[in-house]
Amino acid sequence: MLDEKGRLFGKINIVDLLVLVLVVAIAAVAAIRLMGKGGTLPGESGGKAKLTYTVQVNSVYPEIYDSIKEYIDQVDENGQKGDELMASGNLLRGYVTDVTSQPHDNAAIITSSTGALTIPLADDLLDLTFTVEVTVPDRVTNEVGTQEVRIGKTHTLKTAHFEFANGVITDCQWEGAE
Repeated sequence: MLDEKGRLFGKINIVDLLVLVLVVAIAAVAAIRLMGKGGTLPGESGGKAKLTYTVQVNSVYPEIYDSIKEYIDQVDENGQKGDELMASGNLLRGYVTDVTSQPHDNAAIITSSTGALTIPLADDLLDLTFTVEVTVPDRVTNEVGTQEVRIGKTHTLKTAHFEFANGVITDCQWEGAE
């Protein structure tokens, strides 16, 4: 097997072969450690997830609430209730499935050393709470269109029929998706 020059099968030096085996073994160990427990590289997608989150939008005129309610209450030909989300001119895999309203408490309170004075600003405005159901492609980033869904973040709620740029995400539930 070894010739007079110390080459294995007359082709490769035994020391070179040992170095090559050692390099391959180190590369294999490094690859296994990088893959981690889930078998994905760091920074890779965590898989799909279904999110159900709520968005609070304050100080909305009652006429606007009445107009958008009909779109949210509709059911499409597939039996899906709600108005489909939209971003950058494209429909997304999500729907605004519910909206509730409550009167907005919008009063200016001025306090001084002699007492407090309450001045009502607009007494017919509503605070709306929207429920959104969406499947996101990556459960780690939770991106709906170009927006990340995180509790406490401001959120633009946009469908084919309405848009609110001043919402705040107040709750979010994560579920695994198919």
